Amino acid sequence: MRDIFRLLLLPLQAPMLLVLMGVSTYLGMHWSRAMDVTESQMHGLTTLIWSAECLQALLIVVVCTMPDLMLRQVSMLMAASRVVSLVVTLLAVTVGGLYLLHLNVLANVLILGSAVLLARLDLLRVRVVPPPLVLAAVLTLLVLGGANFGRMIVR
Repeated sequence: MRDIFRLLLLPLQAPMLLVLMGVSTYLGMHWSRAMDVTESQMHGLTTLIWSAECLQALLIVVVCTMPDLMLRQVSMLMAASRVVSLVVTLLAVTVGGLYLLHLNVLANVLILGSAVLLARLDLLRVRVVPPPLVLAAVLTLLVLGGANFGRMIVR
């Protein structure tokens, strides 16, 4: 019973979780407004865009929640072979270049990433340290739930 009460008070102890929910709600509203332009033309394209935005949010949360695990795996892959090192470097440069060409997408990535990192730091401050996969799952549910809430507000 005490653990349930502590979980209910967690947003008051770690207010950056509420900020993360607000940021994800705002981004969900923003993503839905971008899809309204094409909604009259193609309905299938809007679901594809929404899926891509949710996948991007999922990747941001995973990378920001488990950076040491991700970097360790990537560095082990790059140390294995020069070809793998070249492919990973070219992939990172290409994806980074695509994001720099569309600066509004890069801004969304930076805003969501910093909100996730702040929420993670706030959880560390109140000494709530679940395993990395559990934390990634909880923050993913929070971000995608907020984005869906923002999408429902716009409609």
